[in-house]
Amino acid sequence: MIKRILAAVVGLAVVGGLGFLWYAWYPALPKVALPKSGQFSAAQIERGRIVAAQGYCAECHTRQDLGGGPTLAGDYAMQSPFGTIYSPNITPDPETGIGGWSEEALARAMKLGVSRSGAHLLPAFVYDHFTKMTDSDISDLYAWLMTQPAVHMTHRENTFPLSITPRIVLAGWKMLFFRPGDFKPDPNHDAQWNRGAYLAEGASHCGSCHTPRNLLGAEKSGSRYDGAVVDGWIAPPLNEHNPTPVVWTEDELFAYLRYGVAPLHGPAGGPMSPVPHQFLSQIPESDVRAIAHYFADIDHAAQRVSGDKAALELAMQQSKRDLLGPTTDADATLYQGACAACHYNAAPSPVLGRPELALNSALWLDEPNDLFMVMLRGLTAPEGQSGVAMPSFYNALSDHDMARIAAYLRRTRTTRPPWTDLEKKAAEARKLVEIPPVNSSH
Repeated sequence: MIKRILAAVVGLAVVGGLGFLWYAWYPALPKVALPKSGQFSAAQIERGRIVAAQGYCAECHTRQDLGGGPTLAGDYAMQSPFGTIYSPNITPDPETGIGGWSEEALARAMKLGVSRSGAHLLPAFVYDHFTKMTDSDISDLYAWLMTQPAVHMTHRENTFPLSITPRIVLAGWKMLFFRPGDFKPDPNHDAQWNRGAYLAEGASHCGSCHTPRNLLGAEKSGSRYDGAVVDGWIAPPLNEHNPTPVVWTEDELFAYLRYGVAPLHGPAGGPMSPVPHQFLSQIPESDVRAIAHYFADIDHAAQRVSGDKAALELAMQQSKRDLLGPTTDADATLYQGACAACHYNAAPSPVLGRPELALNSALWLDEPNDLFMVMLRGLTAPEGQSGVAMPSFYNALSDHDMARIAAYLRRTRTTRPPWTDLEKKAAEARKLVEIPPVNSSH
């Protein structure tokens, strides 16, 4: 009897193993010759350029450190809990890029997360989002990529463990967390909402930064758009859990995504800054509006906006008090000297380019990451509102000073509990900003 049970278990294991191998195995696709000049129409190439901008291709496939690198040639460093991953070259170079890839190979990579060679791709390439893209968008993207300048350049070696072990292991990750399939429009919403959902969930992969991840690096399905840490910054929640006292309405979202600054919520900084300035500013305005429309529904803006007037009035009162005269609060004095002159606002609403901190998500999040990162880095003229800069206080403020300012703003501008271990967290943020950027003047 025991032998029969053991035999059955072994048999099931063999069948299961063979089934897994069948699931995990993909053949290599043949290399193809570079497409000839004129193979793609100007209209298709232009559509592909827009798709590439919607997906921020150049951001993750262009080296940013060590002085930067050629556009789309890869070697962009992506930090993960498991090690550093360097993006591949996606220029049409036949040897180090994707010049030998067919359109079928690109589509398979984006829709199934499998390379031309048949290897499973690391989920740092967010095919869990790209799988939702239409075949026509991927075809247009292929046309654009194959008409870009070819760059002969390899990327640095990954330090991610799965890059040096059989990538078939990634098939197991996919079985757990990856569900391929095209975007399905929701019949309960209009065309604009569905267009925004298609872009946000697909090419623009908003959840890859704004949804927290589990221990295996997959997005937490039960915490969609709840916010997450990216390169030391906190990508805030995009749903009703966003803590700012003034709601992210469709108009605020549109201004932020299109121009890099929202009148009430302030400018885009850090990893978010290139999204409006380099990419979403290059796509049709109607697409940006659709994304804003979608997220305004996700965060239930229409149902929550009733409290905005009172929150705005309170913020203006708090801002005005900072410049009324002497104070016995030493932390307030420090804030007045370092920050208040540029962040002062008065009724009825903030001045564009003069962010009102009482309304900014940096003060309302669970941790002070974003506040400290902006203090240390500043905002250069190309970031945030075009032409408006904030100097770096990397050398001007100590960790102790930053902790005092953070504590002061948290207790006077928000109703949230005090942050803890502020000086330690300021020091940790400083380690992420190795060299302060060159300041740009106002």
